[in-house]
Amino acid sequence: MLKHCLFFVIILCFKLLNSQSSYKAFKESIQDSVKKETFVKHLGNGYLPSKYFNFDLRYLIKFNQYEGIRTGIGGTTNENFSKNFKINGYSVYGFRDDEFKFSIGGAIRLAPKTNTWLSLSYTDDLQETGSTKFLTDGRFFQFFEPRLLNIDLFHSHITKSIGIEHLLFDKLSTKTEFSISSINPTYQYSFNTNGMLLNNFRLSVAKIAFQWNPFSDFNQTENGLKETKQGYPKFTLQYSKSFKNVFKSDFNFSKIDFRTIHKIIIDKDNYSELTLVSGLANGDTPITHMYHAYPNNITKETVMQRFSVAGLNSFETMYFNEFFSDKFTTIQAKHFFKPFKISERLNPQLVLISRFAIGNMEFPEKHENISFKTLEKGYTESGFEINKLLFGFGLSFTYRYGGYHLPEFTDNLALKFTFNVTL
Repeated sequence: MLKHCLFFVIILCFKLLNSQSSYKAFKESIQDSVKKETFVKHLGNGYLPSKYFNFDLRYLIKFNQYEGIRTGIGGTTNENFSKNFKINGYSVYGFRDDEFKFSIGGAIRLAPKTNTWLSLSYTDDLQETGSTKFLTDGRFFQFFEPRLLNIDLFHSHITKSIGIEHLLFDKLSTKTEFSISSINPTYQYSFNTNGMLLNNFRLSVAKIAFQWNPFSDFNQTENGLKETKQGYPKFTLQYSKSFKNVFKSDFNFSKIDFRTIHKIIIDKDNYSELTLVSGLANGDTPITHMYHAYPNNITKETVMQRFSVAGLNSFETMYFNEFFSDKFTTIQAKHFFKPFKISERLNPQLVLISRFAIGNMEFPEKHENISFKTLEKGYTESGFEINKLLFGFGLSFTYRYGGYHLPEFTDNLALKFTFNVTL
């Protein structure tokens, strides 16, 4: 009897140990799965994570018409380093212009519940002339940035800035910034103000931006409020003011920018997307801070010579540096059809696209040594994309018509690749 009991205890212990071993293996499997998911998530956001520092893949390699190949390294500290303090920066080199550029910055969390951060930065780099960025825009990463390949109009700037990011309400966030910049266009340009020509200049600019997502759902986490469900429409508003004679600033102007994005969803892969962007600059505003409506067509003779990669929200038939305005509005409509299931690996998606832009400029004669048109006649293009034909690549076809239709038929056409990869 004793032998039987002993044998039973041994069997029970063995099963218990085996159960604990299985549990440990299961736990390790779950942890490995979470780590892999976290790694893929970081990679999808453009980061290569390490223990205390996330390397930023945006700075590894790029190409544009002014710098040629641009390569470098950058990144930011992560939550293992500190949940309430972070340091970020990058350093890059352009082979064609033979110049190093860099940025260094840091931020400290003042209030976790309202996701309030105070940040400082120093940047010596290039910026595309005529481009506008909203302060509240989240990080956006593409493995391949198509517009960047063809941009040639940049201005160099040395900018010192201080900013505060704050969540006013659950669905309304804001960011304010004050910056001092020394700006030097890399192209021949002079701004005529009261008979005085300025080839380079200083700006002292205050900005405040609001992001309102009234139909999204949010959850409070230890890292602040996180958007768990995207709702539409979304609204972004930004006001900028440049102060003359403040820290030797040369200009006194103001800008107001607005954007709204709306989706009409039929199902997950079948939906329409509408985007409206508008901007108004008032006062003595240099060309560097005007609006160009995001063109993406290079000035070459034939359609095939202009063959490149289509952007996400750019005007594919509009030539670079063709238009500048101090007031403009663009409307873009896209409809995404459900992918065609040709085979297990081949599921192309048809997208219909139509874009419209209108604008004007009050005193174009103030901008010397640079030629351009404005958009008062209204600019229209329409076309389609067939995405994800092979390894994320597809094709885009767009046609320009309306007030700025060109005499040569082929000059109104844009045939390009598309590139879509989702992790």
